[in-house]
Amino acid sequence: MIDRRLLAQIDLLAIGVTMALALVGLAVIYSATHLHMPSVYVKETYWIALGVVFLLLAVAVNYTFIEQFAYVLYALVMVLLVAVLFVGSSGGGAQRWLSLGFFTLQPSELAKLALIIVLAKHFSSSQVKPLGLGVKDLLTPAGLLAIPFMLIAKQPDLGTAIILWMIFWSMVLTVKIRLRTVAGIVIAFSAMIPLAWRMLKGYQKARILSFWDPTTDPLGSGYHVMQSKIAIGSGGLLGKGFTEGTQGKLMFLPEQHTDFAFAVLAEEWGLIGVLILIGLFTTLLLCGLNTAGGSKDRFGFLVAVGVTSMFFWHVVINLGMVSGLLPVVGVPLPFISYGGSFLVTSMMACGLLINIRMRRFIF
Repeated sequence: MIDRRLLAQIDLLAIGVTMALALVGLAVIYSATHLHMPSVYVKETYWIALGVVFLLLAVAVNYTFIEQFAYVLYALVMVLLVAVLFVGSSGGGAQRWLSLGFFTLQPSELAKLALIIVLAKHFSSSQVKPLGLGVKDLLTPAGLLAIPFMLIAKQPDLGTAIILWMIFWSMVLTVKIRLRTVAGIVIAFSAMIPLAWRMLKGYQKARILSFWDPTTDPLGSGYHVMQSKIAIGSGGLLGKGFTEGTQGKLMFLPEQHTDFAFAVLAEEWGLIGVLILIGLFTTLLLCGLNTAGGSKDRFGFLVAVGVTSMFFWHVVINLGMVSGLLPVVGVPLPFISYGGSFLVTSMMACGLLINIRMRRFIF
């Protein structure tokens, strides 16, 4: 339970930004789906309500208790990922979901938080290396990454696998790694690029190739990016108005309520709306860094860094993807893109940040 004295330390700014982003996301999803798929935005309201419940649970349970069961939580999520491969539901050419009767769960979203918590536990329990981590020091953390990475890539879900990879390196670089170790790893992985390319699915290769010139396949792999750039550019300064975006309303923009929801917002809310959204995300990231800087222990610090890096890479990759600056890899925008498991996971992540900050004076 929460000691009433802790309520005075609660991060109201983080709560406010989280709810503001969730409401913006609901508005965008309503605009993108109310004409053709009205059930989607109705489901989103339920997911937001469920997300708030899990946010409060993440705040209420002392994060030091979570630290004690880090490996148990990690193991449970790995079991769910394995179950997806055998009894998972398929959609869009991928097998990523577990049907639990009245709703479906995407365990790969939970894997992000599980990886953050278990890496924070490992690094906080390990002896601090003044010179930085060496290759031997990375073997165990790399193993903790490799298991969910391979299981998720198998689904296939390249976007989530990339996010896990970026979270891992964000936390490793924060802990500190030797320069020669970094150089060796870069050389080793550079040599593996041809093998990695051969392992990609055909549509994944097409997306990467179309990144260089979407016009080479304007009705195929380049279609998403071209329509997204048209939507973003047509928004102008003030946008076309709420629910008045033609690219989304006329169904030119694919995946308009999921990966490309930002394009809907940019078309209807214009540059002003985009800047407000980026300002909200920037505030959330600063709250995360502030939480990390003020945490009372190494575990809390690393969890805050991991959560902040998760949000950072989601925002950077999604905005780069929909604007044509990065290849389309299927990374959603936190709180804005539709996705129940992702929304609840994001709410839980914000709850962890609030949890760590409000207990920074409790020893």
